Amino acid sequence: MTANERRGRSGLPSVDLVLRSAEASTLIARYGRPLVVDAVRTTLAEQRRCDVAAAAAAILEQSAQLLAREMQTSQRRVFNLTGTVLHTNLGRAPLPEEAIAAAVEAMRDPTTLEYDIETGKRGERDGHVARWLTRLTRAEAALTVNNNAGALVLALNTLAEGRETIVSRGELIEIGGSFRLPDIMERAGTRLREVGTTNRTHLGDYASAIGPETGLILKAHTSNYAIQGFTAAVPAAKLAALAREHAIPFIEDLGSGSLVDFERWGLPHEPTVAEALAQGADLVTFSGDKLLGGPQAGLVVGRAELVGRLARNPLKRALRLDKIRLAALEAVLRLYTDPDRLAERLPALRLLARPKDEIRVVGERLLPSIERALQDIAEVSLVETKSQIGSGALPVSLLPSVALVLRPLQGRSGVAVEGLARTLRELPMPVIGRIEASCVLLDLRCLEDTPAFVAQLQLLSEHSRHLSEKGVPGPANEWPQPQPPGDATSGPLRARPGGRFRGTDDQKPDAGRLEREP
Repeated sequence: MTANERRGRSGLPSVDLVLRSAEASTLIARYGRPLVVDAVRTTLAEQRRCDVAAAAAAILEQSAQLLAREMQTSQRRVFNLTGTVLHTNLGRAPLPEEAIAAAVEAMRDPTTLEYDIETGKRGERDGHVARWLTRLTRAEAALTVNNNAGALVLALNTLAEGRETIVSRGELIEIGGSFRLPDIMERAGTRLREVGTTNRTHLGDYASAIGPETGLILKAHTSNYAIQGFTAAVPAAKLAALAREHAIPFIEDLGSGSLVDFERWGLPHEPTVAEALAQGADLVTFSGDKLLGGPQAGLVVGRAELVGRLARNPLKRALRLDKIRLAALEAVLRLYTDPDRLAERLPALRLLARPKDEIRVVGERLLPSIERALQDIAEVSLVETKSQIGSGALPVSLLPSVALVLRPLQGRSGVAVEGLARTLRELPMPVIGRIEASCVLLDLRCLEDTPAFVAQLQLLSEHSRHLSEKGVPGPANEWPQPQPPGDATSGPLRARPGGRFRGTDDQKPDAGRLEREP
């Protein structure tokens, strides 16, 4: 041990001395003794390493801060002001209150998950949602799994294991996290048979590929990109007729999947599940947490005989949904039986259909409060911008919106802008925007809880010394507690109901710049 280490040790209290204080007893009551002891030892070790003497009270204060950081919930509520409504990294579709209540009830007590009250025997868990899916899509049968990729794996493995699956080369999609359709097919045990070219595929390409080894024909809806120009694709109805002629299944993977025509609310048309079935698909797979607006799930609807085969596959048990998500999904599907009130009750649709003029009113009423909160940090203004739907849905369709533009007073260098974006992310309730044209943009389309938003930004002015001293604020738990919002942002501001982006919502929200393309 060096002389410095000996001096450092002599100026520090023992672990036992720190733990005997009344403040330590309070921490132990809150966190438990093992965690508090570990925190005190870690703090003492850091003080010894830095050769800094400290009293027991100071050690306890630092230990409390360490515990607060470590015990903070890792999955935290954020403000999604990225302009991407169904943001994969931020949890996709927000759930309606009906779904939240149903999920909480299912969590709290035993349920009839797989129990038939009438017979007293084992029931079928998918039955809770299958009756609604078949009613809404006119399908013969339906089942659920954990996500749409799981639904596709289950269908391919059941119907084409060891055989070929015919797919257009222009539909060999890659989804978030670098997962590619060919790789998923390989894991499902089927062999990919590509037909056509990237931009043009004809019915004859499919017909010439059909042979004794053909298991099925797959059409993958290119929901997360668009090929434009000199293109050709075979309509689903013609593929369905070709598949029937050769007695092989035809599956359409809709990806995002919509149960209603979005044009009713002034949004671009996205193929619906009912349309895909009407055009002859034997099975249709789609997601529950994208355009449908529910929890994460993979849904399969179609012919009863094929759905039954999927249900008997041992993989189905590995991919099945739990009672919590089934309860939430059932509640969401029930909302679709009342389409006249759907936009009012389904948050995802409400946010997508939110008019630009309504968003502008919110921005104009917020602007004075935000300018005061950020007066020492950034210039603030309003600008018209474009939102995107997200999660691979309608990739070239953008929604007119309004955003707050934050220009750091330190300058418009990349370092200053990145620093401001990082500071917003490190608020107790993180504010996630996007960087565009050397500014931080906060798209207001998804902002409904305006009082909480203003309260968070007010913390920035109280904490601005961190910007001038380090450029980065301290740990989130060291921020001051937000004050109740003033009258200027309460009440009516809690509303109910530019160019393309580079990157996708499957990237880290602020890791890749979401800039406008030229």
